[in-house]
Amino acid sequence: MNGPVVRRPSESIIEMRTEKLLIRNAKQIVLVCNNKERVLCGEAMTNPVILEQNSGSNGISLVIGSDGLIKGIGSTATLTKGVRFNKIIDATGKCVIPGLVDGHTHPVWAGDRVHEFSLKLAGASYMDVHKAGGGINFTVEHTRKATEKELYASLTQRLNGMLRCGTTLVECKSGYGLNTETEIKMLKVIQRARNEMAIDISSTFCGAHSIPSDQTAESATRDVIVNQLPEIQKLMEKGELEVDNIDVFCEQGVFDINQSRRILDAGRKAGLALNFHGDELHPMEAAELGGELKAEAVSHLEEISDAGMKAMAEAGSVAVILPTTAYILRLKHPPVRKMIEQGVPVALGSDFNPNAFCMSMPLVMHLACVNLRMSMQEALVAATINAAASLCKSSTHGSIEVGKYGDVLILDAPRWEHLVYQMANHERLIEYVIKQGDVAYQRDNKR
Repeated sequence: MNGPVVRRPSESIIEMRTEKLLIRNAKQIVLVCNNKERVLCGEAMTNPVILEQNSGSNGISLVIGSDGLIKGIGSTATLTKGVRFNKIIDATGKCVIPGLVDGHTHPVWAGDRVHEFSLKLAGASYMDVHKAGGGINFTVEHTRKATEKELYASLTQRLNGMLRCGTTLVECKSGYGLNTETEIKMLKVIQRARNEMAIDISSTFCGAHSIPSDQTAESATRDVIVNQLPEIQKLMEKGELEVDNIDVFCEQGVFDINQSRRILDAGRKAGLALNFHGDELHPMEAAELGGELKAEAVSHLEEISDAGMKAMAEAGSVAVILPTTAYILRLKHPPVRKMIEQGVPVALGSDFNPNAFCMSMPLVMHLACVNLRMSMQEALVAATINAAASLCKSSTHGSIEVGKYGDVLILDAPRWEHLVYQMANHERLIEYVIKQGDVAYQRDNKR
């Protein structure tokens, strides 16, 4: 009969803990930043923090814990001592970067606008199409008729497409309802995606996206403030909706500067962050307004003034630049180099919508480099930590730092720059999209 096990004094029991994921032996891990910076500006945008494999070493490893947060970055031997892992991914010869952040999208709508593309190619301007009954108003008509089920089905396809392109956090706007019923319908669809999908979402109420055909700009302003916003607030208070931001299209022929201020003031009082369209087609002094109101972000800014740059830099407002819009509409490009020099924090977004159908942040980064003369380092910062800051999420997203969400991409390339350099080849380059330590997407290697 066996007796009890007697351990010698020198023997000890090693307590093992279990973590979710080990990514081991990468050639590069791009942290972007490592001092919990909210945002990077100016010269700091050119120097993202990158860990490189030392000659003769096995590479660099990353641990994501059972809670989905990053637990450690360093040598495999150090990180794995006394730890079991639910999953191990060998990243030998590959690189790891933060999940990309798309700072500006309009992904909930029905009725595509492919027929308008030929008009634009023939020289029709954005406002020409808009005045002819196309553009936003065309999409509004179809979105009002669509059911929540139909809108959700198309939204999930689009968000999954973005996820496969490396986006792990995306801003999603309403704005194709322009009345209380449809705006709430769109926000409910966004909320369902937020609850059910792997991708993280920042939700934006954009009821002031355009002027309904049966209203004036002034009556539409009152409708947003007096009718739409209070009903949305009620649903937020009941816990049925989570809405993060408010948007307005501050533009000639849409909402003027004073109407925009009133809408944004109302949103701020409702507890929403200010994240709005400005200075896209005409100089509206929207950037100055953003600085005055200490807006979290202002998008487009093709027509930003020097005074607007100064105001945004002083306020810390993030400029969300949308290279696809200027490309598709043949607009002049926003003066990004000057913005960076003036200390404006610059982020990137795809502006995914029926007018600019682009889900790919790697392609947006490429366009930013070629057309806007950003460096690849600046584009990476703009598509990670700065885009996260535009959504008030840079404490949890946008860089690989201990304590942040374990949202990373594993690239089948020896250097991260290939993601920008290899135009439209992200489908081959992105081997894994990891969301809080879980595999949200894995490339099909049989293709």
